[in-house]
Amino acid sequence: MENRKRISISGVQEELSLLLEKNQLRLTVAGKQGQYLLKPIPRDVKRPDQVSANEHLTMQVAHQVYKIQLAGNALILFQNGEPAYITKRFDHKLDGTKHSQEDFASLAGRTSYTAGRGFKYEGSYEDVALIIKETVPVYQVELEKLFTLVLFNYLFPNGDTLLKNFSFIDTSYGDYVLSPAYDLICTRLHVEDTNFALKDGLFYDEHETESFKASSFCAYNDFYAFALRIGIKETRAVRILHAFQQDYPAAHDLNDRSFLRDEVKEEYRKYYMQRLEVLNYSMTGKLPQERKL
Repeated sequence: MENRKRISISGVQEELSLLLEKNQLRLTVAGKQGQYLLKPIPRDVKRPDQVSANEHLTMQVAHQVYKIQLAGNALILFQNGEPAYITKRFDHKLDGTKHSQEDFASLAGRTSYTAGRGFKYEGSYEDVALIIKETVPVYQVELEKLFTLVLFNYLFPNGDTLLKNFSFIDTSYGDYVLSPAYDLICTRLHVEDTNFALKDGLFYDEHETESFKASSFCAYNDFYAFALRIGIKETRAVRILHAFQQDYPAAHDLNDRSFLRDEVKEEYRKYYMQRLEVLNYSMTGKLPQERKL
């Protein structure tokens, strides 16, 4: 563990497929597609018994505080009291058929054969934005969803946002949109990971803002520049950033009421407050103000 620079929580976490039959969740038999995915606690990370509660809390904060659309989820307990995280598959339709879904590693043509064992980490979030522009006719809304997810995963340090953690899903109109968010978790509680899961960070051409050159960390100016580079309008970029600069009492309340141990709750809060301070830092000392549209 000490020698590993990167680790994917999802990569070490087993996923079991479940069916809901007669009000009972059962493991699926071979060849039968489940409606739910169950994640028991993994074994190869720090604080493995806190992973399920961490993911549940982070998903709740994303949805309840930042209004991010995500997969339905819950924390459940085995008979021995051990927690597990369960999520509902969003690719299943009510009529039993499935949505068409494609993750961004596949869309970028990156596999272990084309890009090596670390293919999931190759690229930048600007690359993800380019895929959205090339795939979705009305891409502006989806770019804002991407920007929101990038900000959220930075604010609640999630170094597990790989290419495979972004995907498209088809709609009833025959077009594609970003799927509901999934695998949102504060990985910093379990591994010593990087600020961004993708190797090249925000920008695809080694671009660095003057702010980053001066401070060596990503702050407001970097995310502002990223938003403009991927094609988000300035007024919208400022508004979205403004929403992530606020210290929401609801985020603290959810943490206080979570299933994390008390000392882990405090560490979770510490990481949140540290990143919040960073997002409120500007090299110029002045931040653009949100303007009402």
